[in-house]
Amino acid sequence: MVEMSGIIGVENVSFGYTRQSTVLENISFSVAPGTFLAIAGPNGAGKTTLLNLLCGAAKPRRGGITIASAPVESYSTAALAEKIAVVRQGFVPMFGFSVVETVMMARTRHFGAIVFESKADREIVNEALELTDTAQFASRPIGALSAGERQRVFIARALAQQTDVLLLDEPTSFLDLKHQVGIYDLLKAAQVDKGRTVIAVTHEINLATQYCEQTLLLGADGSSLFGPTADVLSGEHIEKVFAVAVFAGRIGKEKFFIPIGKFAKDRT
Repeated sequence: MVEMSGIIGVENVSFGYTRQSTVLENISFSVAPGTFLAIAGPNGAGKTTLLNLLCGAAKPRRGGITIASAPVESYSTAALAEKIAVVRQGFVPMFGFSVVETVMMARTRHFGAIVFESKADREIVNEALELTDTAQFASRPIGALSAGERQRVFIARALAQQTDVLLLDEPTSFLDLKHQVGIYDLLKAAQVDKGRTVIAVTHEINLATQYCEQTLLLGADGSSLFGPTADVLSGEHIEKVFAVAVFAGRIGKEKFFIPIGKFAKDRT
C-alpha cells in the first residue's frame, strides 16, 4: 500500500489504449510536497502516458491518483489548473499570439471582473520571462520562434501559473547545453525557493542525477522502479532498462553515465 498523503499519490495504476494493450501496469508511488522527481525510461515505456494520467487528461484502467489527497477526477478543470501546470513536449501553437501574451494566459484565472491583467500579473509574467531567458523576444509571435525558444516560453508560462506542482514532458528537448542546464537550474530554484513540486519526464539521465531527489524508472516491459535517485539510477539498472552498455563514473560526489556503442574505440 502506497502512502497517498503526498502532494501526488499513485496507487496500483494500470493503463492501456485498447483492451488488448497495456502501457502501464500496477504503478505505485507517492510524491512529497517540494520534491523534484524524474520519470525516466526508454521510448514506449509510458512516461508521457503517466504524465497525462497525473494531470487528468487520461483516466487509469485500474487504480487511483490523488492530488493533494483528493482524487484527480474530483477536480474541475479550473480547480486542477490551480494545482498543476503542465508543459508538453513540442507543442506548436495555432494562433498568432506574442510571447508575452502566451505567458500572460497563465494568469487569466487571477483576472478580476474587468478581465484585464493587474500590475502584479505583469510583474509575475516579466519575472518568468527573465528567468527563462525569453524576455528578449517578448513581443515576437510565438510561432516565429525556434522549437527550443518555444519550449522556454511554455516553461515561463508554467512558472507564471504559480501552481504547487509543475509537470513537464522532456523540458530540455530542443535545447542546447547552456539552456538545458539553465532550465534545470530554474526548476530547482522553483523547488527550493518556492517549495514547488517538480515532476519531469526526461531522457537526460545525467541531469536527473544532479537535480532530482527521486526517480521513477519505467521499463518497456512494464517494470518500474521508484526511490531515491542515487539508488534507482545505477549502471546496472540503466543497462537493464535501456538495453545498452554504459560507463558509470563520478566527478566529485556526482554520478555520470555514458552509453557505450558497439563501435566505441575501446570497450575495455
